[in-house]
Amino acid sequence: MSAETHSPVREPLHRPAGLAGFAADWASDQRTFKNVSWGKAMMWIFLLSDTFVFGCFLIAYMSARMSTAVPWPNPSEVFALHIGGSDVPLILIAIMTFVLITSSGTMAMAVNFGYRRDRKKTALLMLLTALFGATFVGMQAFEWTKLITEGVRPWGNPWGAAQFGSTFFMITGFHGTHVTIGVIFLLIIARKVWRGDFDTERRGFFTSRRGQYEIVEITGLYWHFVDLVWVFIFAFFYLW
Repeated sequence: MSAETHSPVREPLHRPAGLAGFAADWASDQRTFKNVSWGKAMMWIFLLSDTFVFGCFLIAYMSARMSTAVPWPNPSEVFALHIGGSDVPLILIAIMTFVLITSSGTMAMAVNFGYRRDRKKTALLMLLTALFGATFVGMQAFEWTKLITEGVRPWGNPWGAAQFGSTFFMITGFHGTHVTIGVIFLLIIARKVWRGDFDTERRGFFTSRRGQYEIVEITGLYWHFVDLVWVFIFAFFYLW
């Protein structure tokens, strides 16, 4: 083949007329999604379905809070910690939020180093993210223990509306379960990255083709979603 040979020039795509053209406009992004891997597409579908679940929980919480005739507990009093002889409102929740948002940053850095194929930095950052997540779950367990000790139950509490306990334990517990699952997966993937499974194509669960660290990004999608959901829970439960 001579040096002057060029690749064939593609003919410009013509927009069909009428309704077919309207449908073509809305379907034009299908080329982008055709290049998405199966794992990433399934994670997006899972996150979309999980968004509906959390949305239903938060809508139920708002409905219960606005419809109850009994005064709703004051979050500044319920979630205060007694430090230095005085009650500090929402101090534990602020630390929990800071820890979880920080973990989102370390996860983003892990994805970045994953695509650079720097397995040691990727694994260490994922382990740090898992440590932040485990710290969050531990503080949430402390928060639950404190409230249960003070008399909060799913069927009532000493500060006001009985629905407070049931909605709080259901929504924060569901989110805490997501964080716990995320920590487990972070540890699994970090171990595989550290061993070099994605470089040697070692057989096993969650091992992709050689040199492909896409599973790190997929794990990051899940983790960022968990962090984003917490922002809404923080706003609705602790600031409202």
